[in-house]
Amino acid sequence: MRGGMLGYQRKDEDSGERLDRHWNELLQELRLVQTGTQILFAFLLGIAFQNRFGDTDDFTHIVYACTLVAAAMAVALFLAPVAFHRVLYRQGLRDRLVVITDRLARAGMAFLVVAICGGVLIALDVALPRSVSIAIVAGVLLWFVTFWVVIPGWVRRSRKQPD
Repeated sequence: MRGGMLGYQRKDEDSGERLDRHWNELLQELRLVQTGTQILFAFLLGIAFQNRFGDTDDFTHIVYACTLVAAAMAVALFLAPVAFHRVLYRQGLRDRLVVITDRLARAGMAFLVVAICGGVLIALDVALPRSVSIAIVAGVLLWFVTFWVVIPGWVRRSRKQPD
């Protein structure tokens, strides 16, 4: 049995139990991405204080600034469900909380991929010619889009619908 936009529903599961399950699934996913995103953000904060960073060109500074902001936005979006939960606790709004948290997590993933690609570009730009670095990062972005958007979308569209 399908449960609308929140996914499948178990036969023995009522609406409240389904929302609790979805909330717990979202929290588990967020725990995974929060740690990595916070480590990336901390690493990026340290780059600006390296002696050699001051010697880099405007391109590197712009990529760095965009990457740092994208990482900060991802951290904020991944932590927002905690704040939402605190404000909405015992308000009977679990249905809205789950939907909003899902959207926050999706937006956080988008900012995370930008931050990852920016970090890779900053690192590769030191080791390789800029054009090669940009081409590699384009491939990395394509890789993320393929595994985070294209393949899941294909699986979703190709699933066998119940008769």
